[in-house]
Amino acid sequence: MTKLNLSLLLLFVISSLTACRSSSEEQQENNELSDQLKWSERLAISVINKYPDTRTLVTKDKAKWNYKTGLLMSSLEQLHKKTNKEIYLEYMQDYANKLIDKNGVILEYELSSYNIDNINAGKFLFYLEELSDDDRYRRAIDTLRKQLNTQPRTNSGGFWHKKIYPNQMWLDGLYMGAPFYTRYNVMYEQGNKLDDIIHQFDEIEKHLKDQETGLLYHGWDESKQMDWADKETGRSPEFWLRSMGWYAMALVDVIEILPEDYPQRAKLITYLNELSLGLAKVQDEETGLWFQVPNRGGQKGNYLEASGSEMIIYTFARAAHQGYIDHSYLSLAEKGYEGLIENLIRVDDDGTVNIKQVCKSAGLGGNPYRDGSYEYYLSEPMLENDIHALGPFILASLELDK
Repeated sequence: MTKLNLSLLLLFVISSLTACRSSSEEQQENNELSDQLKWSERLAISVINKYPDTRTLVTKDKAKWNYKTGLLMSSLEQLHKKTNKEIYLEYMQDYANKLIDKNGVILEYELSSYNIDNINAGKFLFYLEELSDDDRYRRAIDTLRKQLNTQPRTNSGGFWHKKIYPNQMWLDGLYMGAPFYTRYNVMYEQGNKLDDIIHQFDEIEKHLKDQETGLLYHGWDESKQMDWADKETGRSPEFWLRSMGWYAMALVDVIEILPEDYPQRAKLITYLNELSLGLAKVQDEETGLWFQVPNRGGQKGNYLEASGSEMIIYTFARAAHQGYIDHSYLSLAEKGYEGLIENLIRVDDDGTVNIKQVCKSAGLGGNPYRDGSYEYYLSEPMLENDIHALGPFILASLELDK
């Protein structure tokens, strides 16, 4: 081998080793936890380090098309837009590519189950489609849109929450379906279904709002046949914090997507103001957080719940910044966020961020039966780091730039 060839070979080897080292160091730096990072990144990196395989976010070893994971991915979308760090985009892509095959078929998804929760899992796909030439994302998006075409409805035109819950609308369902429906309709359908989207909110306001407090009950059974349903109104008996958090975020996100000159946009802003006023009245004065059953703070067994509080903090901050509600709500969001960090966040010695006091799940009816009572909402397991709380924490942290 000539001296020239040997020199070129050595240069190639050195360059390759340097590139590998740089890539490795960059990855280590991306995954490194530091209290110099904003809270949004500290939580996101904690999640990625704990669950390097996205299949384990909800189940131990199998990817699952799931609304909770969709919420987390939507928050990472916002984090990637803010930081432009590839680690967050790659994590979103990992989840999407494990759940969507090369033909755009969503695995572990059945359209015929008509579960409106499944729509929320696809919201972040709009972003991946925007950044990629991979048409699997658009095909998956189109599949979810098709579900809404035939989703069963109440006689008054509201989407059923699930096929297994006939004639029922739940507050949760507005977040699961409406932002996706609105974005798709504005982007690809010239806004021809916006009145139908507004009608979903109208039905909720008509049947679930408590006029005295401004708060909304969790669910409504149009048939009034469910045991949990009031025989006159069809409403469930109690307020549940996270359900109102879902609904509040739905209002903010849909308002933001709607064209500013769309006539009924102002109606949603009114709904948001009325709910915000009601939620402000039941904010815990000491901590700035909200209780699991928010209008019954201080009663036996009630507790300050993380995920719903985060959703409301995000709603107040985002809506105030956008001018949908009075700027004074920003101070309520700040107070709530400070209370969240002080009372419900635990940081391990290695910097891992943990969120305490998260309601695992809550619903109405089903088996075992859930009666929607005060005692029921307090009986559901309270966990640390339940996935419901991860996305809203990132969103709230980003909005307040903490």
